[in-house]
Amino acid sequence: MVDNHTTMTMGQYIWQDREIRFDAAPRHLENRQGEFIIDSINSVEDTKGNNGERGSLVVTNLRILWIAHKNNRTNLSIGLKTVVNINIRKAKSKLRGPTQALYIMTQDVGNRFEFIFTSLVKNSPRLFTTVQSVERAYKTSSLYRDLKLRGSIIRDHQLILLPLEQVYNKIPDAWNLSSDQGNLGQFFITNVRLVWHANLAQNFNVSVPYMQMKHVRIRGSKFGKALVIETQPKCGGYILGFRLHPPERLETILKEIISLHKIFSVNPIFGVDFHEEESTPSLDQLKVVRVDDDVEIVDGDTNDAFAAYYADGFNGGENKEISFDDDIGLACEKLLDGWSMSSLWNVAGD
Repeated sequence: MVDNHTTMTMGQYIWQDREIRFDAAPRHLENRQGEFIIDSINSVEDTKGNNGERGSLVVTNLRILWIAHKNNRTNLSIGLKTVVNINIRKAKSKLRGPTQALYIMTQDVGNRFEFIFTSLVKNSPRLFTTVQSVERAYKTSSLYRDLKLRGSIIRDHQLILLPLEQVYNKIPDAWNLSSDQGNLGQFFITNVRLVWHANLAQNFNVSVPYMQMKHVRIRGSKFGKALVIETQPKCGGYILGFRLHPPERLETILKEIISLHKIFSVNPIFGVDFHEEESTPSLDQLKVVRVDDDVEIVDGDTNDAFAAYYADGFNGGENKEISFDDDIGLACEKLLDGWSMSSLWNVAGD
C-alpha cells in the first residue's frame, strides 16, 4: 500500500526530441522550457513533401523545424532522437533545379521517413553544417536525456561527471531490489539525474535522468520500505526499487529528489552544448563525392500529411501493421508470412 504523502508525480513527457509531427498546431512549434534556437535559416525548400514551396528551417537543441512561408500550419517537427542518418546528395528542386540537398533519414514508431531540404541561397553551406553539427552534439550527450543500464559511468567508485553536471549528494548503503537478495551499492544525486552502482561491480549500474521520471514514491516491499522510481513509458516504463539504511532516510532523500526535479523542470539541461565555428567550410568541402540518381518528386493525392515522406516510397497513406516479436522482445513491422526474426538472423549468419 502506498501512502499519498509519499508519492510524487513528476513532469510531463517531453516529446519534442522523440517524435515527428506533421502540420502541428502553431503552439507546438514554440520552444518548450530548456529548448533554444541554435540557427534559423530562411529560404529553405521542403523538396520531398512540398517541392516548390519556400519556408524557414529552424534548428534547436531538440529538433529540426520547417515552417512554410505562406502558411505556418504547413510545417514539420523532426525530433533529433528520430534521426538515423544525414547525407548530402543531389535532388531536383522546382525552385533551383538539380542541386545539392540535405537528406535526413528518420524512424518513428515503426515508420521510416525521409526528408529532403534544399537551400535556396546560392553557395550557403549553413543548412548542411548546422544540422550535421547539432545532430552530432545531440547523439553524444544522450546521458542527459536517456536511461542507461550498465554503462561506463563509474570510475574508482566515483561518478564520471557530464560537462554541465554537479553532484548534490552521495548516499552509501543503498540496496538495489532488482534481485531476490538485493545488491548493495551507492547513490549519486545530481542536478540532471539519479545514478546507482553496485559496490562489487561498478559496471552494474543505472542512470535515470529527471526528464525520464514519471513517478517517485515510497512504498512497502518484501525488504521493507523502499524508494520506487517509475520511468516514462517511452523510456521503457521501468520500475526501479531501492532500500536505504537506515530506512528513516527515505523521506529525506525523496524530498531532495523532488526538489531537484522541480528545479530541473524550470530550467532543464538537455546536454546539447553547441558553439559555432569561427570559419565555415565551403560548400565544395561538404559535397559527397559520388553520383546518385536525381530525385524528382511527383505530386499525388493523399489524405495523410506524412505519406509523401515515407522512405519506402509513396503508399497512399496505408498504415503499416505493427506486431510484437517474441524473438527480439520488441514491436516491429509485421514480417511476411512464413518468415520469422530468428530465420532472418540465420540467413544473415549463413
